[in-house]
Amino acid sequence: MKIAVLAGGLSTERDVSITSGCLVADALRQKGHKVVLIDVFMGYEKDDLNIEELFESNYSFASNVPVGNSVPDIKKIKAQRKDKSNRYFGQNVEEICKYADITFLALHGDVGENGKLQASLDLLDIKYTGSGSLGSALAMDKGVSKSIFLCSNVPTPKGSVFVKTDLNNGKINDWTCFPCVVKPCSGGSSVGVSIVESQNEFLNAMNEAFAYEDEVLVEQYIKGRELSVGILDGKALPVIEIVPKQGFYDYVNKYQPGSTEEFCPADIPQDITESLCREAEHVYKVLKLEAYARIDFILAADGSFYCLEANTLPGMTPTSLLPQEAAAVGIDYPELCDYLAKISLEKYNRQDLSL
Repeated sequence: MKIAVLAGGLSTERDVSITSGCLVADALRQKGHKVVLIDVFMGYEKDDLNIEELFESNYSFASNVPVGNSVPDIKKIKAQRKDKSNRYFGQNVEEICKYADITFLALHGDVGENGKLQASLDLLDIKYTGSGSLGSALAMDKGVSKSIFLCSNVPTPKGSVFVKTDLNNGKINDWTCFPCVVKPCSGGSSVGVSIVESQNEFLNAMNEAFAYEDEVLVEQYIKGRELSVGILDGKALPVIEIVPKQGFYDYVNKYQPGSTEEFCPADIPQDITESLCREAEHVYKVLKLEAYARIDFILAADGSFYCLEANTLPGMTPTSLLPQEAAAVGIDYPELCDYLAKISLEKYNRQDLSL
Protein backbone atom coordinates (compact mmCIF):
# COMPACT_ATOMS: atom_id res chain seq x y z
CA MET A 1 0.00 0.00 0.00
CA LYS A 2 0.91 3.66 -0.26
CA ILE A 3 0.75 5.09 3.26
CA ALA A 4 1.17 8.70 4.37
CA VAL A 5 2.30 9.00 7.99
CA LEU A 6 1.34 12.28 9.66
CA ALA A 7 3.48 13.40 12.60
CA GLY A 8 4.68 16.56 14.30
CA GLY A 9 1.95 19.17 14.56
CA LEU A 10 1.66 21.85 17.22
CA SER A 11 0.79 20.03 20.45
CA THR A 12 3.00 19.78 23.52
CA GLU A 13 3.57 16.18 22.40
CA ARG A 14 5.16 17.19 19.08
CA ASP A 15 8.52 15.55 19.84
CA VAL A 16 6.82 12.33 20.93
CA SER A 17 4.81 12.36 17.70
CA ILE A 18 7.91 12.76 15.53
CA THR A 19 9.57 9.81 17.27
CA SER A 20 6.42 7.72 16.81
CA GLY A 21 6.14 8.76 13.17
CA CYS A 22 9.73 7.87 12.31
CA LEU A 23 9.42 4.44 13.88
CA VAL A 24 6.03 3.74 12.31
CA ALA A 25 7.26 4.78 8.86
CA ASP A 26 10.33 2.54 9.11
CA ALA A 27 8.21 -0.38 10.33
CA LEU A 28 5.69 -0.02 7.51
CA ARG A 29 8.51 0.07 4.96
CA GLN A 30 9.82 -3.19 6.43
CA LYS A 31 6.41 -4.68 5.64
CA GLY A 32 6.74 -3.65 2.00
CA HIS A 33 4.67 -0.46 1.95
CA LYS A 34 5.59 2.77 0.16
CA VAL A 35 5.61 5.39 2.90
CA VAL A 36 5.84 9.18 3.05
CA LEU A 37 6.45 10.68 6.50
CA ILE A 38 5.23 14.27 6.57
CA ASP A 39 4.90 16.95 9.26
CA VAL A 40 1.21 17.86 9.30
CA PHE A 41 1.99 21.52 10.11
CA MET A 42 5.19 22.15 8.17
CA GLY A 43 4.14 20.13 5.12
CA TYR A 44 6.30 19.70 2.04
CA GLU A 45 7.50 23.21 1.17
CA LYS A 46 9.73 22.52 -1.83
CA ASP A 47 8.56 23.72 -5.25
CA ASP A 48 9.39 20.48 -7.09
CA LEU A 49 6.46 18.42 -5.76
CA ASN A 50 6.10 15.02 -7.41
CA ILE A 51 3.89 12.93 -5.14
CA GLU A 52 4.51 9.65 -6.94
CA GLU A 53 8.25 10.19 -6.62
CA LEU A 54 7.90 10.97 -2.90
CA PHE A 55 6.30 7.57 -2.33
CA GLU A 56 8.78 5.76 -4.56
CA SER A 57 11.69 7.31 -2.64
CA ASN A 58 10.04 6.72 0.76
CA TYR A 59 10.42 10.39 1.71
CA SER A 60 10.76 11.35 5.39
CA PHE A 61 10.83 14.89 6.75
CA ALA A 62 12.83 13.80 9.83
CA SER A 63 14.96 11.01 11.25
CA ASN A 64 14.37 9.44 14.63
CA VAL A 65 15.55 11.59 17.55
CA PRO A 66 15.16 10.98 21.31
CA VAL A 67 12.31 12.71 23.12
CA GLY A 68 13.64 15.52 25.33
CA ASN A 69 12.93 16.16 28.99
CA SER A 70 10.71 19.18 28.29
CA VAL A 71 7.90 20.07 25.93
CA PRO A 72 8.84 21.81 22.64
CA ASP A 73 8.69 25.56 22.04
CA ILE A 74 5.62 25.82 19.79
CA LYS A 75 6.17 29.52 18.97
CA LYS A 76 9.64 28.68 17.69
CA ILE A 77 8.20 25.85 15.57
CA LYS A 78 5.59 28.17 14.04
CA ALA A 79 8.27 30.71 13.13
CA GLN A 80 10.07 28.12 10.99
CA ARG A 81 7.17 27.73 8.57
CA LYS A 82 7.89 29.31 5.20
CA ASP A 83 4.47 30.88 4.60
CA LYS A 84 4.20 32.07 8.26
CA SER A 85 0.48 31.19 8.37
CA ASN A 86 -1.31 29.44 11.23
CA ARG A 87 -3.22 27.10 8.93
CA TYR A 88 -3.04 23.64 10.50
CA PHE A 89 -2.34 21.69 7.31
CA GLY A 90 1.05 22.51 5.88
CA GLN A 91 1.77 22.92 2.18
CA ASN A 92 0.84 19.84 0.07
CA VAL A 93 -0.27 17.73 3.06
CA GLU A 94 -3.81 17.22 1.76
CA GLU A 95 -2.59 16.27 -1.71
CA ILE A 96 -0.11 13.72 -0.33
CA CYS A 97 -2.74 12.15 1.94
CA LYS A 98 -5.31 11.96 -0.87
CA TYR A 99 -2.81 10.10 -3.04
CA ALA A 100 -2.19 7.50 -0.31
CA ASP A 101 -4.35 4.42 0.27
CA ILE A 102 -4.54 5.37 3.96
CA THR A 103 -3.04 7.98 6.27
CA PHE A 104 -1.44 6.71 9.47
CA LEU A 105 -1.97 9.20 12.28
CA ALA A 106 1.18 9.27 14.41
CA LEU A 107 0.01 12.45 16.11
CA HIS A 108 -0.49 12.91 19.85
CA GLY A 109 -2.40 15.51 21.84
CA ASP A 110 -4.36 18.61 20.84
CA VAL A 111 -5.76 18.68 17.28
CA GLY A 112 -4.27 15.30 16.41
CA GLU A 113 -6.42 13.47 18.95
CA ASN A 114 -9.38 15.73 19.75
CA GLY A 115 -11.44 14.93 16.66
CA LYS A 116 -10.82 18.14 14.70
CA LEU A 117 -8.24 16.54 12.41
CA GLN A 118 -10.40 13.44 11.95
CA ALA A 119 -13.42 15.59 10.99
CA SER A 120 -11.31 17.53 8.50
CA LEU A 121 -10.00 14.34 6.91
CA ASP A 122 -13.57 13.00 6.70
CA LEU A 123 -14.64 16.09 4.77
CA LEU A 124 -11.66 15.68 2.44
CA ASP A 125 -12.55 11.97 1.92
CA ILE A 126 -9.14 10.91 3.25
CA LYS A 127 -8.96 7.52 4.98
CA TYR A 128 -7.01 7.42 8.25
CA THR A 129 -6.09 5.12 11.11
CA GLY A 130 -7.80 4.94 14.46
CA SER A 131 -11.06 6.34 15.80
CA GLY A 132 -13.34 8.76 14.02
CA SER A 133 -14.03 12.36 14.98
CA LEU A 134 -16.75 11.63 17.56
CA GLY A 135 -14.88 8.95 19.48
CA SER A 136 -11.70 11.01 19.39
CA ALA A 137 -13.49 14.06 20.80
CA LEU A 138 -15.22 12.09 23.56
CA ALA A 139 -12.02 10.39 24.70
CA MET A 140 -9.80 13.47 24.52
CA ASP A 141 -11.95 15.61 26.81
CA LYS A 142 -11.44 13.99 30.20
CA GLY A 143 -14.40 15.84 31.69
CA VAL A 144 -16.74 14.52 29.01
CA SER A 145 -15.23 11.04 29.33
CA LYS A 146 -15.88 11.05 33.07
CA SER A 147 -19.53 12.00 32.53
CA ILE A 148 -19.90 9.09 30.09
CA PHE A 149 -18.14 6.73 32.49
CA LEU A 150 -20.57 7.66 35.27
CA CYS A 151 -23.59 7.19 32.99
CA SER A 152 -22.24 3.85 31.75
CA ASN A 153 -21.33 2.35 35.14
CA VAL A 154 -17.59 2.53 34.45
CA PRO A 155 -15.72 2.74 37.79
CA THR A 156 -13.87 6.07 37.89
CA PRO A 157 -12.52 8.39 40.61
CA LYS A 158 -14.66 11.22 41.95
CA GLY A 159 -13.97 14.40 40.00
CA SER A 160 -15.02 17.91 39.00
CA VAL A 161 -14.29 20.16 36.04
CA PHE A 162 -13.22 23.78 36.61
CA VAL A 163 -12.82 26.68 34.16
CA LYS A 164 -10.36 29.59 34.37
CA THR A 165 -12.90 32.03 35.77
CA ASP A 166 -13.28 29.73 38.79
CA LEU A 167 -9.88 31.00 39.96
CA ASN A 168 -11.49 34.39 40.62
CA ASN A 169 -15.05 33.53 41.62
CA GLY A 170 -14.02 31.23 44.44
CA LYS A 171 -15.52 28.07 42.99
CA ILE A 172 -12.23 26.19 43.22
CA ASN A 173 -12.63 26.35 47.00
CA ASP A 174 -15.54 23.90 46.60
CA TRP A 175 -12.96 21.16 46.14
CA THR A 176 -11.99 19.81 49.56
CA CYS A 177 -10.91 16.20 48.80
CA PHE A 178 -7.16 15.71 49.27
CA PRO A 179 -4.91 14.26 48.03
CA CYS A 180 -6.11 14.86 44.48
CA VAL A 181 -4.91 14.91 40.88
CA VAL A 182 -5.08 18.12 38.82
CA LYS A 183 -4.89 17.76 35.04
CA PRO A 184 -5.78 19.76 31.90
CA CYS A 185 -9.02 18.35 30.49
CA SER A 186 -7.68 17.69 27.00
CA GLY A 187 -3.97 17.32 27.54
CA GLY A 188 -1.79 14.30 26.97
CA SER A 189 1.49 12.74 28.13
CA SER A 190 0.72 14.01 31.66
CA VAL A 191 1.77 17.54 30.67
CA GLY A 192 0.48 19.99 33.31
CA VAL A 193 -0.55 17.18 35.67
CA SER A 194 0.09 17.47 39.43
CA ILE A 195 -0.61 15.30 42.45
CA VAL A 196 -1.71 17.66 45.22
CA GLU A 197 -1.48 16.75 48.89
CA SER A 198 -3.17 19.77 50.48
CA GLN A 199 -5.16 22.97 49.96
CA ASN A 200 -1.91 24.94 50.14
CA GLU A 201 -0.60 23.26 46.96
CA PHE A 202 -3.92 23.32 45.15
CA LEU A 203 -3.87 26.86 43.72
CA ASN A 204 -0.37 26.48 42.26
CA ALA A 205 -1.35 23.20 40.61
CA MET A 206 -4.50 24.76 39.15
CA ASN A 207 -2.53 27.70 37.74
CA GLU A 208 -0.03 25.32 36.17
CA ALA A 209 -2.80 23.29 34.53
CA PHE A 210 -4.62 26.41 33.33
CA ALA A 211 -1.40 27.52 31.62
CA TYR A 212 -2.07 24.75 29.08
CA GLU A 213 -5.82 25.14 28.56
CA ASP A 214 -9.01 26.70 29.89
CA GLU A 215 -10.64 23.63 31.47
CA VAL A 216 -9.11 21.51 34.23
CA LEU A 217 -10.24 18.21 35.73
CA VAL A 218 -9.64 17.60 39.44
CA GLU A 219 -9.93 13.99 40.62
CA GLN A 220 -9.72 12.14 43.88
CA TYR A 221 -6.26 10.57 44.14
CA ILE A 222 -6.43 6.78 44.26
CA LYS A 223 -3.27 5.19 45.64
CA GLY A 224 -2.53 2.02 43.75
CA ARG A 225 -0.85 0.29 40.84
CA GLU A 226 -0.89 1.93 37.39
CA LEU A 227 -2.23 -0.43 34.73
CA SER A 228 -3.15 -0.10 31.08
CA VAL A 229 -5.03 -2.26 28.59
CA GLY A 230 -4.49 -1.96 24.85
CA ILE A 231 -7.39 -2.66 22.51
CA LEU A 232 -7.00 -3.99 18.97
CA ASP A 233 -10.15 -4.11 16.86
CA GLY A 234 -12.33 -4.18 19.98
CA LYS A 235 -10.40 -6.97 21.77
CA ALA A 236 -8.22 -6.46 24.85
CA LEU A 237 -4.50 -7.18 24.87
CA PRO A 238 -2.72 -8.39 28.03
CA VAL A 239 -2.72 -5.94 30.96
CA ILE A 240 0.54 -4.02 31.42
CA GLU A 241 1.74 -2.51 34.71
CA ILE A 242 3.71 0.74 34.78
CA VAL A 243 6.12 1.31 37.69
CA PRO A 244 7.99 4.66 37.60
CA LYS A 245 11.29 4.51 39.48
CA GLN A 246 10.36 7.78 41.15
CA GLY A 247 7.30 10.03 41.17
CA PHE A 248 4.35 9.22 38.94
CA TYR A 249 3.99 8.41 35.24
CA ASP A 250 4.71 11.96 34.02
CA TYR A 251 6.22 13.28 30.76
CA VAL A 252 9.82 12.38 31.69
CA ASN A 253 8.95 8.94 33.06
CA LYS A 254 6.91 8.13 29.96
CA TYR A 255 9.59 8.87 27.38
CA GLN A 256 13.04 8.66 28.96
CA PRO A 257 14.44 5.11 28.70
CA GLY A 258 15.18 3.63 32.11
CA SER A 259 12.83 5.96 34.01
CA THR A 260 10.02 3.43 34.26
CA GLU A 261 9.67 -0.33 34.42
CA GLU A 262 6.83 -2.08 32.62
CA PHE A 263 5.59 -5.60 33.30
CA CYS A 264 3.46 -7.40 30.73
CA PRO A 265 1.43 -9.41 31.47
CA ALA A 266 0.95 -7.63 34.81
CA ASP A 267 1.40 -9.79 37.90
CA ILE A 268 -2.19 -9.55 39.15
CA PRO A 269 -4.83 -12.19 39.95
CA GLN A 270 -6.53 -13.78 36.96
CA ASP A 271 -10.00 -12.64 37.99
CA ILE A 272 -8.85 -9.01 38.14
CA THR A 273 -7.11 -9.39 34.79
CA GLU A 274 -10.32 -10.65 33.20
CA SER A 275 -12.39 -7.87 34.79
CA LEU A 276 -9.96 -5.19 33.62
CA CYS A 277 -10.01 -6.53 30.06
CA ARG A 278 -13.82 -6.63 30.01
CA GLU A 279 -14.00 -3.10 31.39
CA ALA A 280 -11.47 -1.83 28.84
CA GLU A 281 -13.56 -3.30 26.03
CA HIS A 282 -16.65 -1.71 27.60
CA VAL A 283 -14.94 1.73 27.71
CA TYR A 284 -13.89 1.29 24.07
CA LYS A 285 -17.55 0.78 23.14
CA VAL A 286 -19.16 3.54 25.22
CA LEU A 287 -16.67 6.11 23.91
CA LYS A 288 -17.37 4.94 20.33
CA LEU A 289 -13.73 4.15 19.63
CA GLU A 290 -12.54 2.30 16.52
CA ALA A 291 -9.60 0.17 15.35
CA TYR A 292 -7.37 0.57 18.40
CA ALA A 293 -6.93 2.42 21.68
CA ARG A 294 -5.40 2.17 25.13
CA ILE A 295 -7.38 2.39 28.38
CA ASP A 296 -5.66 3.42 31.64
CA PHE A 297 -6.59 2.23 35.14
CA ILE A 298 -5.55 2.41 38.79
CA LEU A 299 -5.76 -0.80 40.85
CA ALA A 300 -6.26 -0.12 44.58
CA ALA A 301 -4.92 -2.35 47.34
CA ASP A 302 -8.38 -3.79 48.03
CA GLY A 303 -8.66 -5.11 44.45
CA SER A 304 -11.02 -2.39 43.21
CA PHE A 305 -9.99 -0.58 40.04
CA TYR A 306 -10.82 2.78 38.49
CA CYS A 307 -10.70 3.93 34.87
CA LEU A 308 -8.73 7.13 34.38
CA GLU A 309 -8.91 7.79 30.64
CA ALA A 310 -8.78 6.41 27.11
CA ASN A 311 -6.09 7.16 24.54
CA THR A 312 -7.20 7.02 20.91
CA LEU A 313 -3.72 7.39 19.39
CA PRO A 314 -1.42 5.63 21.86
CA GLY A 315 2.27 6.39 21.70
CA MET A 316 4.39 4.30 19.35
CA THR A 317 7.86 5.09 20.77
CA PRO A 318 10.32 2.43 22.00
CA THR A 319 9.02 2.86 25.57
CA SER A 320 5.31 3.03 24.65
CA LEU A 321 2.84 0.60 26.16
CA LEU A 322 0.76 -0.63 23.22
CA PRO A 323 3.75 -2.13 21.33
CA GLN A 324 4.83 -3.93 24.50
CA GLU A 325 1.34 -5.37 25.01
CA ALA A 326 1.19 -6.52 21.39
CA ALA A 327 4.62 -8.15 21.73
CA ALA A 328 3.28 -10.16 24.69
CA VAL A 329 0.90 -11.95 22.30
CA GLY A 330 3.51 -12.43 19.59
CA ILE A 331 2.88 -9.32 17.46
CA ASP A 332 6.19 -7.59 16.77
CA TYR A 333 6.47 -3.87 16.08
CA PRO A 334 6.41 -3.91 12.25
CA GLU A 335 3.52 -6.40 12.29
CA LEU A 336 1.61 -4.18 14.73
CA CYS A 337 1.98 -1.08 12.53
CA ASP A 338 0.92 -3.08 9.48
CA TYR A 339 -2.08 -4.48 11.38
CA LEU A 340 -3.20 -1.03 12.58
CA ALA A 341 -3.20 0.26 9.01
CA LYS A 342 -5.10 -2.77 7.71
CA ILE A 343 -7.82 -2.89 10.39
CA SER A 344 -8.36 0.84 9.96
CA LEU A 345 -8.72 0.43 6.20
CA GLU A 346 -11.11 -2.47 6.75
CA LYS A 347 -13.38 -0.06 8.63
CA TYR A 348 -13.86 1.89 5.41
CA ASN A 349 -14.40 -1.28 3.39
CA ARG A 350 -17.23 -2.26 5.74
CA GLN A 351 -18.77 1.17 5.34
CA ASP A 352 -18.63 0.85 1.53
CA LEU A 353 -20.38 -2.53 1.68
CA SER A 354 -23.20 -1.09 3.80
CA LEU A 355 -24.04 1.60 1.23
